[in-house]
Amino acid sequence: MRYSIRTGSPEKINADCIVVAIWNKGALSDEAKLLDTATQKVITKIIQSGDFTGKLGETQVIHNINGAVGKRILLVGSGDKKKLSGSSVAKLINSALKAVLKLKASSLHFALHSLNVIDRDSNWLAARLAQEAEVLNYQYDTTKSKKAKAFTTKSITVSALPGSGRKSTETALKRGQAIGKAVNRARELGNLPGNICTPTYLAQQATIIADRNRSVTTQILSEKQMAKLGMGSLLSVSAGSAEEAKLIVIRYKGAKADSKPYAIVGKGITFDTGGISLKAGGGMDEMKFDMCGAASVIATMACVADLKLPINVVGIVAAAENMPGSRATKPGDIVTSMSGQTIEVLNTDAEGRLVLCDALTYVEKFKPRSVIDIATLTGAAVATFGSLANALLSNNDKLAETLIDCGQDALDRAWQLPLWDEYQGLLNSNFADIANIGGPRAGTITAACFLSRFTEKQKWAHLDIAGSAWHSGAQKGATGRPVPLLVEYLSRQKA
Repeated sequence: MRYSIRTGSPEKINADCIVVAIWNKGALSDEAKLLDTATQKVITKIIQSGDFTGKLGETQVIHNINGAVGKRILLVGSGDKKKLSGSSVAKLINSALKAVLKLKASSLHFALHSLNVIDRDSNWLAARLAQEAEVLNYQYDTTKSKKAKAFTTKSITVSALPGSGRKSTETALKRGQAIGKAVNRARELGNLPGNICTPTYLAQQATIIADRNRSVTTQILSEKQMAKLGMGSLLSVSAGSAEEAKLIVIRYKGAKADSKPYAIVGKGITFDTGGISLKAGGGMDEMKFDMCGAASVIATMACVADLKLPINVVGIVAAAENMPGSRATKPGDIVTSMSGQTIEVLNTDAEGRLVLCDALTYVEKFKPRSVIDIATLTGAAVATFGSLANALLSNNDKLAETLIDCGQDALDRAWQLPLWDEYQGLLNSNFADIANIGGPRAGTITAACFLSRFTEKQKWAHLDIAGSAWHSGAQKGATGRPVPLLVEYLSRQKA
């Protein structure tokens, strides 16, 4: 998709479809008024007929217009003018794009100059438009014999936005496009089946990013190399699988070599049967999504390189397949992590924390400024937040507050749960330093408590995305979250 700025009154813009806002109760935006006058009150007539009210997200296409250069007009309901928030604009843009992408319109023009978002600036609006357009343009067809028909729309233009220079708006459009593409990269990785998207495949995808960006390098650690490092916890998860585990290290250098990096660490269980603690068969196919944390790390690293952020970032992916093979780890087995701590594996289906703990120990070698791990870790997170919020736990309240604010700005929200010492006792083991589960209650918290044992030296946050990473049912598919949150966080950091 191509994005650019076009100046001029909307009735003089030559595009297949002109998008204008209508406020609640049919009040016309400034751009709609200009089009209405040029087209002999065609918009007013539609509103007076009661066919369109301006309710947020409502849309209506007007064909066969006279008096304007554009071929069609799309009215999009914008709700209450005084309450136009970022989330309202996102809904407005999403509804408009869904409507116009169904048309055979190769060019769109969004005449939204008069939109005043109460909690965002104009550049945010431009970036959001490009991001939404990219995300909606995604269609999964990689493993289908018949490929999806490409959407007709090839270019989107926007009016010059108030309070924003042309260059900054163009930068915002490019940023939104980069984030949208990164979300789609994460979705594609998540949607691929487990027989294609293996740990080796994830390693290949990380290598491709490095091949295409001089600022990125990738290192892939084999099981032999991990064994030499003492990663007994991670290797205990892959022990029952024919697929070899990989520790994928992606480094982006956007600042001086001696500038300490920011680190993101992703759980990459490319398929999770539960191991010996076998999951129920119903819905097990969705366990291909158990690598969505890894997908978000790989996609975010690619986006960081595209945006040329002036910082250093290291992305770590702990990739493995959890299978109940003859050599699989058994409930009650004790393994030794890279940190030296021993772990009693009470449940082999609590495997994500077992791969993450060694990755979190490994990342210490880079002396990161902050560490954020991302994982589809617990069903308890789904029960608590559903699909809306990313569960957030941290040993640093300032980091947690920043991530919550970034999530609000990116509309990829997170909410913090407590990480109190009183929960740590639930992980006590009679036979090892720590057990890998803490019982039936507070599962999201005790999982984070487990990880906190391996991040005591770090400024660390944990994002449990088990609810937000994919949709089930008719809309089954990966969401690409929390890529927008991660990109927003890294964009705010300094070298």
